[in-house]
Amino acid sequence: MSSSREKRLKEVLSIVSRETVDNLYDFEELFRKWSAAINLASPSTLDQLWERHIVDSAQLFDMAPYALKWLDLGSGGGFPGIVLAILLKQRPGASIDMVESNGKKAAFLRTAIGRFSAPGTIHAMRIDAAWAKIATPDVITARALAPLSGLFTLAEPWLRQDAVALFQKGRDYRREIEETRDAWSFDLVERESAVDKDSVVLHVSNLRRKDTNQ
Repeated sequence: MSSSREKRLKEVLSIVSRETVDNLYDFEELFRKWSAAINLASPSTLDQLWERHIVDSAQLFDMAPYALKWLDLGSGGGFPGIVLAILLKQRPGASIDMVESNGKKAAFLRTAIGRFSAPGTIHAMRIDAAWAKIATPDVITARALAPLSGLFTLAEPWLRQDAVALFQKGRDYRREIEETRDAWSFDLVERESAVDKDSVVLHVSNLRRKDTNQ
């Protein structure tokens, strides 16, 4: 086990159990095995898998310390969905729904949930098909899925029912915010990423369309 990796994880989490740390190490190994076959992440990022993907995902956990019902859109290789599912084992009564339309990636997500007995459900479908199937969560997450305007459209059915969003964004996030202003009103808190000084986590709430006729 790498003490430096564990130390880095604990820098972004207030509480993390020994079981959780071990599960995340095992998830990293599982991810690498599957990624070699079905390309779960860009090969150029695999050398920084722990910091760039796992720690980056884990930081969301403490940003919603009382949230029990989570929803991850476009879960892909499990960031942040599987990482959060593993962490949510520490929070009694918590669970996460993950929506992923790619069949092979959905199979990987199911394998990971089963391997770690994590409180998660995988929905192998398009996000718009999940609107009627998944009840409004406390928190919605998405990472590397779509521009902010697109995320608003995808998450609108839940966000307009008082869910909040934690959307991870890179250096162009200010432009993406400005591109939403004509069509949407919302409350926004920008939270600096613990992993990348040029990235943020956008805490979005009270989302509404400005044109009510749309």
